[in-house]
Amino acid sequence: MFRKILVATDGSVNSRAAVRKAIQIAKKARSPLLVVSVADVTEEFRIVAPELEEKMVGESKKIVTSVVRQAAKSGVKAEGIVHAGDPYDLITKTAKAKKADLIVMGSHGRTGLKRLLMGSVTSGVIGHTTASVLVVKT
Repeated sequence: MFRKILVATDGSVNSRAAVRKAIQIAKKARSPLLVVSVADVTEEFRIVAPELEEKMVGESKKIVTSVVRQAAKSGVKAEGIVHAGDPYDLITKTAKAKKADLIVMGSHGRTGLKRLLMGSVTSGVIGHTTASVLVVKT
């Protein structure tokens, strides 16, 4: 079964469904859960609106804290990580660094309208990771 599970979340409806599924799988597999949220911040964004990066990272921290608590209530050990930058790149790098063998994420995040069939972050993760990826749809 899976030794370490990473769930990517941005607080959207689809990512909340992914969180529920990841906790369910982690509990059944008796695996730790790594909760990752990435504030989508580009270098241009940092130059134009640096004060907003702190706000976005703060929101990501709240989301991660909530998921870690939710996992603990279900008896799943969870660790939270928050990044700022390119979401798919940081999710895949975190999965590799932490040796996650399963990534669970929603089919679309907050920017779901960018892609008709699958979100751009989800698509990027699938294309750039060696871990298994479970895409959860609502």
